Amino acid sequence: MANHKSAKKRIRRNAHRAAINGARMSRIRTFMKKVETAISSGDGEAAREALRAAQPEIQRGVSRGVIHRNTASRKISRLAARVKAIAA
Repeated sequence: MANHKSAKKRIRRNAHRAAINGARMSRIRTFMKKVETAISSGDGEAAREALRAAQPEIQRGVSRGVIHRNTASRKISRLAARVKAIAA
């Protein structure tokens, strides 16, 4: 258990940041899930709209340091390819 004042503060701060980051990741997953459901339903227009909404959310996760830049790029790329495949 932490004894120093600064260590106690760090524990509080880490818990607070973990809650924020968890909420942010959950939000990203929700947006990605919306794209997935639109793809599985076969609705191309809805999938495109969901992807358009998900992209900035994923990029925001990168800028906030929640996910790695390459991970976000890979996820967006794969979703875009699947949405494009529906249209074809």
